[in-house]
Amino acid sequence: MSPSTAPQEGAEPEGQAGRAAVTQAGSDAVGETAQPSPVPKGRSGSRRLTLWEKLFAAVHRNWPIRSASLNFALLYGVVFFTSATVFLSFTWWNATRLLEHHVQTSIQTEAHDMMRRWMYGGPQVVSDSIEHRLDQNVDEDALYLLVTPEGQKLAGNLPGWPPGVTSTHRFYETTVRRYSFVTQALLHAYNLPDGYRLIVGHDVRGRHVLQQIMTETLVWCAIMIAFLALCGALVMRILFQHVVRSIARTTSAVAQGDLSHRIPLNGSETDLVATTVNAMLDRLKRLMDGVRQVSNAIAHDLRTPVARARTRLEDAALHARTETDLRNAITQALTDLDHITGIFEALLRIAQIEAGARRAAFAPLNVTPNLYGIAELYEASMEERGLKLKLDLQETPEIIGDNRMLQQAVANLLDNAVKFAPPGSTITLSARPLRVMEDSVPTGVEISVSDEGPGMSAADMARAHERFFRAENARSTPGSGLGLSLVQAVAALHRGQLSLSDTHPSGPFAPHDGTVDQDTAHGNSPASDENPLRSRGLRATLQLPLGNPRDILPKEG
Repeated sequence: MSPSTAPQEGAEPEGQAGRAAVTQAGSDAVGETAQPSPVPKGRSGSRRLTLWEKLFAAVHRNWPIRSASLNFALLYGVVFFTSATVFLSFTWWNATRLLEHHVQTSIQTEAHDMMRRWMYGGPQVVSDSIEHRLDQNVDEDALYLLVTPEGQKLAGNLPGWPPGVTSTHRFYETTVRRYSFVTQALLHAYNLPDGYRLIVGHDVRGRHVLQQIMTETLVWCAIMIAFLALCGALVMRILFQHVVRSIARTTSAVAQGDLSHRIPLNGSETDLVATTVNAMLDRLKRLMDGVRQVSNAIAHDLRTPVARARTRLEDAALHARTETDLRNAITQALTDLDHITGIFEALLRIAQIEAGARRAAFAPLNVTPNLYGIAELYEASMEERGLKLKLDLQETPEIIGDNRMLQQAVANLLDNAVKFAPPGSTITLSARPLRVMEDSVPTGVEISVSDEGPGMSAADMARAHERFFRAENARSTPGSGLGLSLVQAVAALHRGQLSLSDTHPSGPFAPHDGTVDQDTAHGNSPASDENPLRSRGLRATLQLPLGNPRDILPKEG
């Protein structure tokens, strides 16, 4: 790393006049939210189950099969078989209904023709028409009977009036004798003028034979469908077990410590589960890496103050001659221990924020007045160090958030800027509404702190929010590397983001140690009055959305 890009650390702010008030406020706020969130009154914790839910629960309790894959396969088979059976049953019913309707329509048509002939010629014409129709009936399925008022047969192929046919307003399906055999017939009776009566019908033996054939066909179809449903159910069970085994293999590998294992994607609907589990594992791996990094950083950063405190106490115990020497040694050791305690308190605050406990204090707030108050606290300490504070605060919309946590985050950014800004430079605190387009409705608030310090390299900016991250060139400065981690946690709590960039993204730049980089030394980018040599600087930007009113938890009365 070149001296010109000496990074700023993500340091926890300390040693500043304005820091004390804001830090105390933020610390108190975290302590307050350690309590569980209040539960709104008047809401029942349970609801009455419906009849279907009770029935389902009872069946689920008493169902003997506990295998999820087998239950899924059985459900698939039952649904497939039921739907196919309903379809075939509808086909059978519709076909028989159409056959019967065709026969009834044919009977009514022939009967109307007979009545029309009666109007022109009377009984003789109708009798001749019946005989002619019987001669032309090749299938021998037409049935006719014309009788006199006394019941004597005039024409037709029925031996006599069927005893069950008494009404002329409906069809009768009955058994009749034809010649030397008995058959099923569909008949309809009609009253003619002068007391004559007429029966027109059809032999429906063929329809019954067709219904029997269709029934046998549908039964065999149902058997084949049941077999196919069983095969499909087995295939579904195999696929289900394949998905479960894939997830089981991955979780088993994770349980054994291999966090690099992932569920393969196969392009099916199960990819939704696989993608979710893989994202969870990615998050878990990042957290484990973070824990590992934090553990290493704690061991590295706490070793020095602990060893220093022990050495001082040991030296005082062996060489102190007066009470004053002992008191000085104890005071210095307490200072080192207070620094260690501060590190653990910062870690606790970050953990509470990342856990979402701080949302209990969410309320509507306007950040601009708060920023004026923070600036007033920092002006005196900045003047002592020869720094100028420039304010560029616009009117911002109201957001939903934790006021004290936001104050803590802005204080951390200002302390970080004060720590690295050279004397005589300017630190800018700005705020403006966030808009998708210039004239659109604001969607959030942007708060930024800019300095004219040495800046950071792109690689260090990417890691600045990590806990205990401190670049080598910044290890000589006070701090623990937790300041930007807390700001990042506050941003995530508010569903926002923290971004770092150069205050002056174009060169030439003056390195932190006052030397000139190689390009400037060789005259490739000389400084001038119009383009003076300057530091890269760092801009920390906190973008916060307007927030969701549902984040505001009701207070207990």
